Amino acid sequence: MKYLVLLTLSLIAICILPSMHKPDEWEPLLDKKLSRWENYLSYAHTLDYNGNIPKDAAGNPLKPIGYNKDDTHVFSVLDEAGGPVLRVSGEKYGCLFTRQSYENYHLVLQVKWGTQKYEPRKSKLRDSGILYHSIGEAGAEYWRSWMLSQEFQIMEGHMGDFWCQANSAIDIRSFQSEGVMNRVADEKQPFGTFKKGSDSYCLRSANYESPASEWTTLELICFEGKSLHIVNGHVVMVLKDSRYTKPDGQDVAMREGKIQLQSEAAEVFYRDIRIKPLTAMPKAYAGLF
Repeated sequence: MKYLVLLTLSLIAICILPSMHKPDEWEPLLDKKLSRWENYLSYAHTLDYNGNIPKDAAGNPLKPIGYNKDDTHVFSVLDEAGGPVLRVSGEKYGCLFTRQSYENYHLVLQVKWGTQKYEPRKSKLRDSGILYHSIGEAGAEYWRSWMLSQEFQIMEGHMGDFWCQANSAIDIRSFQSEGVMNRVADEKQPFGTFKKGSDSYCLRSANYESPASEWTTLELICFEGKSLHIVNGHVVMVLKDSRYTKPDGQDVAMREGKIQLQSEAAEVFYRDIRIKPLTAMPKAYAGLF
C-alpha cells in the first residue's frame, strides 16, 4: 500500500513539474503546431468600414468567421533553421490568442514586417499589435476583431504606442495634449488617464524600431497593474493602474488575461516568443513608477 501511495505521488509530480515555471525561467510560446494558441477571425474589412457590422450585397449583416476557423491560413508557422517563425498574413482581421491567461510576467518576442498589405491599409503604415490582459469575447471593439484589452502597438515607426481596446483604461506617464495633438509618452512626465471617450491613444516616447527587413525585439513587462513597453532595450512607455470601465462608470482592475497577436491588414512575422513569471517589478525599472 505504501509503495502504491509513493508511486502515485511520483506520477503526480512528473505531470505537474513540467508545467510549473519558476521566476527567471523562460517558457517558449511558439511551436510548429501553435499548440499554445487559438485564433479568431472577423472580416476582410474594406475601405468604407465605419464600425458597423459589414453587410453583403443584399444589405444583410455578415457573420464573423469565428473561432478556430482559419481555413485560409491567416496564421501559419514556418519551419526555419533558427526555429519556428509565425507568419500572420493580415488578409483578414482577427487575432491569435493564448489558451492560458497570464498575470505578472515578462514577455519577449521578435517581429519583422512582410511585404503584403490589404485594404483598408494598402496605402497606410503596416500594423499589428500585442494585446494584453485580454478578457471576454473577441469582437468587443471598433473593428469587431479583438477582446477587451490593452494594446502594445506594433506599427511601422510606432512600435510601443498604446491604444485602449473597447472600454479599457490605464494611466501613462505622458505630455499633456494640446488642441488636436496626441499625448506623447515620457517617463519624466506625470501619469495621465487614457480611456474611451477622452484620450484613448498615446504615442511612444521615441522610435527605436530596427531598419526595414530586420528583426525588432519587443518586451512587455506586467506586474500588479503596471506595465512597460520596451523596444530594442529602450523603455518607450510607462503605464499603471490597468482597468476597464463598466457601463455605469465604475472602474474594475484588469491585471490578468490572455495575450493576443493581431492580424490587421498587413503581413508580419514573429519569432522567439517566450514568457516568464515575475514576483516583483524588475529592480532596473521599479523607479519608473
